[in-house]
Amino acid sequence: MAELLRVENLKKYFKNPAGMLHAVDGVSFSINAGDTLGVVGESGCGKSTLGRVVIKLLEPTSGTIIFKGKDVTSVTKKEKKELRKKMQIIFQDPFSSLNPRLCVFDLIADPLKTYRLLGRAERQKKVFELMDMVGLARRFAYSYPHELDGGRRQRIGIARALSLDPEFIVCDEPVSALDVSIQAQILNVLQDLQQEKHLTYIFVTHDLSVVKHISTDVLVMYAGVMVEKAKTKELFATPLHPYTKALLSAIPVPDIDYKRQKVKLKGEISSPIEPKDECRFVNRCLYATEACRKKAPGYEEVLPDHFVACHNVREINNLMAEEADHLRG
Repeated sequence: MAELLRVENLKKYFKNPAGMLHAVDGVSFSINAGDTLGVVGESGCGKSTLGRVVIKLLEPTSGTIIFKGKDVTSVTKKEKKELRKKMQIIFQDPFSSLNPRLCVFDLIADPLKTYRLLGRAERQKKVFELMDMVGLARRFAYSYPHELDGGRRQRIGIARALSLDPEFIVCDEPVSALDVSIQAQILNVLQDLQQEKHLTYIFVTHDLSVVKHISTDVLVMYAGVMVEKAKTKELFATPLHPYTKALLSAIPVPDIDYKRQKVKLKGEISSPIEPKDECRFVNRCLYATEACRKKAPGYEEVLPDHFVACHNVREINNLMAEEADHLRG
């Protein structure tokens, strides 16, 4: 499958009175056309910032973004406008991302008007087709966002993102503000659209159950850096980084007889402002050594297409396997 997007050593820093805040610090990955990369981690780890930098809503501090074989890291205003047709975003909050003064029809038609695409009759036909596509009844065409529930608002956001026929969409926690039953509906819509239109997603979320359901690959972030990346099945079957193991151990299991070894994280989160050259997870890791405080670990391909940033990954996993065997025994 052809590679659609490649990101190399991407960094995004923000000025802060105390120094530079390293929101995204040296993240690298690639996505094939038609795949979904799930980006997970705790709140504040930089996953939403990563998505916004990739589609040029925020300018990167450094690094390279290659889309369809073309370097789009630094583009002109005109080139960025053309790029926006192919790269879109679905925002986390379906209410604040919609203009309250526009009705549903105008919200979906707005990108078409901005790019002066289609005549009035064709535009109307396109909007109604998009509403049908995302499961939004046509009777809501002239309703306003405040008159609709969260699920219908999010469907507006999805339809608006699809209006320019993009190839790549950043889904920035698109179901986190919705009820569980509505979450399932929206996820199904996104998956159906992906198959129908051969879309490629970055799916940003803190919900690992959602990631397991929708993603092809998973990238785990912690304090602005990537700590682990692998195929979804591989990551859930064989998590290697201590932080990934802790995240997976927190997933609820609907079985009262199932006993899971929970990993409890203690200690302070490393400051992202002018961080030291050390492992960002060192203050909370049960297996940290002196080497972890002397230098930040690089990314290592421990298993085929399974990358981990940890100095002691092999020793830790042997030790954790022994502990699990002891608990089972």
